[in-house]
Amino acid sequence: MRLGSMVPNFWAETTLGPIKFHEWLGRSWCVLFSHPADFTPVCTTELGRIAQQANEFYRRGVKLLGHSCDSLEKHKIWLDDIRSYYRNIPLDFPYPVISDESRELAVRLDMLDDGHRWDPVSANTIRALYIIGPDYKVKLSMFYPNSTGRNIEEIIRVIDSLQLTERLQVVTPVDWTMGKEVMVVPEVEEEELPKLFPRGVEKVRMPSGIAYVRTTRDYDKVSECWDGAIL
Repeated sequence: MRLGSMVPNFWAETTLGPIKFHEWLGRSWCVLFSHPADFTPVCTTELGRIAQQANEFYRRGVKLLGHSCDSLEKHKIWLDDIRSYYRNIPLDFPYPVISDESRELAVRLDMLDDGHRWDPVSANTIRALYIIGPDYKVKLSMFYPNSTGRNIEEIIRVIDSLQLTERLQVVTPVDWTMGKEVMVVPEVEEEELPKLFPRGVEKVRMPSGIAYVRTTRDYDKVSECWDGAIL
């Protein structure tokens, strides 16, 4: 599942009923993420924290979809544990979790490490995460070892970057967060700048004399597209 790969229109059983992925996604974005196993400590914190932050994803037009190779019965019991650990999660868990007991989907979506890929006993999924666009293509992928929990704020940060850079001809620099300056892509010609960024662009002088670092904060109009997004 490389960047730009088309995510197949798979069918899956989830804690909120069966889904066919493309139809379920519609024209939304999606965070699809796997966890190694139910009733494990780090996974409990990850699913709970994502549930706590669900509204931050939803207001950006992003659907959430969990995955593991455990059964639906185990999922549902475990979700009660997660709600107990994070007491402010609603009774109706805010996103579905896929049951993939055959591991067929895990293999299809490259969510297993190479050492255990075909071992039905030890082939638990790794911490794989895909951000998928409304065109059903992979926009970003993250793979963490089972020993290390993910950073949910980083996932939200990269969604902000992906959505912004799809709308405007800009890129986001290191450590960027919403509100900080962005950089104009080199392909934008000088004469286009006033039209694209009427509030101004700052050009950074480099010893090379090449004006490739051009920064702006003229992008806040894009953020109003997120609030009140309907999934």
